[in-house]
Amino acid sequence: MRVGIIQPNFVPWRGYFDFIRSVDVFILLDDVQYTKQDWRSRNRIKTRQGAAWLTVPVRVDSLNMKINEVVTDEVRGWRRKHMGTWQANYASAPWFGDICDILACMDAGQDYSLLQLNLRLMRRICAYLKIETPLVLASSYAVTGERTQRLISLLQAVGASRYLSGPSADNYLDKALFAEQGIALEYKSYDYLPYAQLWGEFDGAVSVLDLIANCGPNASHYLSSQTPDRVIVEAGSPVRVPS
Repeated sequence: MRVGIIQPNFVPWRGYFDFIRSVDVFILLDDVQYTKQDWRSRNRIKTRQGAAWLTVPVRVDSLNMKINEVVTDEVRGWRRKHMGTWQANYASAPWFGDICDILACMDAGQDYSLLQLNLRLMRRICAYLKIETPLVLASSYAVTGERTQRLISLLQAVGASRYLSGPSADNYLDKALFAEQGIALEYKSYDYLPYAQLWGEFDGAVSVLDLIANCGPNASHYLSSQTPDRVIVEAGSPVRVPS
């Protein structure tokens, strides 16, 4: 069974959903330290003036707060402002109504937890893209350890035989530990086709909602990486790094 583990992000880019679609179980790493001005509470969209950040204001009372402890700052009326920003910059997109349907759950004001907000939006987006991979929370499992050892424990808790990771994790993953535990390690490839997009030169590093607004039901056609994932450690084999 192939499993991925990533922190929960706010309306992530298409590579995030390609990643979810590429695994059998997707674990949201919700019980690690929250980092300010990061993907957990913001993402990029295209506007008439160029790329811009769309940010969820949050209340962070301690630098040691975990992601699943952070709540949104409702005093700022950000939900209405967000919808105004989408309207101002995407109303002319052919499938604008579809992203409005997805974002409608955000208007309900049910989620004051940043984690639950992100999870609700991710599930709506997965449903639209017909992605059926189960999304589970790391905090649901009583595992211990730091860094690679904790990842291994999570993988073992769900019965994983293969771990799909983003390639940037190569800087800190203990590859020998995967070989020792008999779990294969693979790095995700992010290599995507461009699509017709509003506001000038193509920018692929924006929220997946940009893809949906412009391509609608055809969004899945642009969701698969054009190059294969890389096998770094094969199950039951010594560590090998591809040349």
